[in-house]
Amino acid sequence: MISNHTNNDTSNNASSDTVASVTTPLFATEYHIYINHTDAGGIVYHANHLVFFENARRDWFTKIGLNGYFLQADNGQVQHFVVSQAELNYRKAILLDEIIETRIDKVELKPASIIFYQSIHRKAKNAELAVAINPADTLLSSARIVIACVQNQVQPETSNSSHESEKIVDSPATMTNVAPIRPIRVPSKLHAMITQAIANHANK
Repeated sequence: MISNHTNNDTSNNASSDTVASVTTPLFATEYHIYINHTDAGGIVYHANHLVFFENARRDWFTKIGLNGYFLQADNGQVQHFVVSQAELNYRKAILLDEIIETRIDKVELKPASIIFYQSIHRKAKNAELAVAINPADTLLSSARIVIACVQNQVQPETSNSSHESEKIVDSPATMTNVAPIRPIRVPSKLHAMITQAIANHANK
């Protein structure tokens, strides 16, 4: 759903730990740990924590009605998201064949970005045990992830100057025909969908 732009890992992320421990999650989904998620010792690669966080965000967007990876604006421009910041706190190892619960604990809407507070928890073996366990005891990792809204231009900019054209040919961006990307405000439709989802959760 969301492509990584810049990731700043940190071991000091008490704020997201607090959110993960004391609140009912806005969204939660389960994933099974397979061998391709782990190293030779059966421990999930640290980078795959980011994968589970991203998958949960994508699954939540699908749940609230955002079914496309890219958004199409009325003027034909393509809008999507990039991760501009990721602060992670790794607490315990995730192991092969476990079932984990990946959560969106809280969402903050900014004019041109969305801040996700997320966590991964070890899934209890039965429902009765799950009720008795403190969420802090099952916490495996937590994160504060900022996704920025961006827009692709429909066509890359071109130049009539032969001298500039020679420079453009040497540019990796033009060789792959990548359209310029610029930051934008959170689209109004998406803003309304997220606001409504947060309000529905608060009223439960």
